[in-house]
Amino acid sequence: MADKVQIHTDAAPAPAWNFSQGLRKGPLVQVSGQGPQDPATGAYLHPGDVGAQTRRTLENVKAVLDAGGASIEDVLMFRVYLTRREDFAAMNEAYGAFVGEHCPSGVLPSRTTVFVELPNEAMLVEIDALAHI
Repeated sequence: MADKVQIHTDAAPAPAWNFSQGLRKGPLVQVSGQGPQDPATGAYLHPGDVGAQTRRTLENVKAVLDAGGASIEDVLMFRVYLTRREDFAAMNEAYGAFVGEHCPSGVLPSRTTVFVELPNEAMLVEIDALAHI
């Protein structure tokens, strides 16, 4: 049985609480929920702009995937958490552009989107990912 290995990268924000940025076990890579934070400072970016927050969040997810030996192309499932239903279209546009850029096969990952309250008021979006290498 494969060992569980913690993934850490300075190219994504450090976890604020008791969890890993990501884990790898065998061919699976799980990325913890990422938000629209600057990896160097932890500051929340793009207040009120869910499109820009979505792109920054996906860049953070990609950084953890990269550190775990995976890519956006390897993602089986993204889970997107939004705070406002009216932000869905802008999130979906930014998400589609980013994923399209990073999935040259054209086979897009599965996705679930839910509406929730998030840990920091500045966050309009949070995204996690499950990849298979």
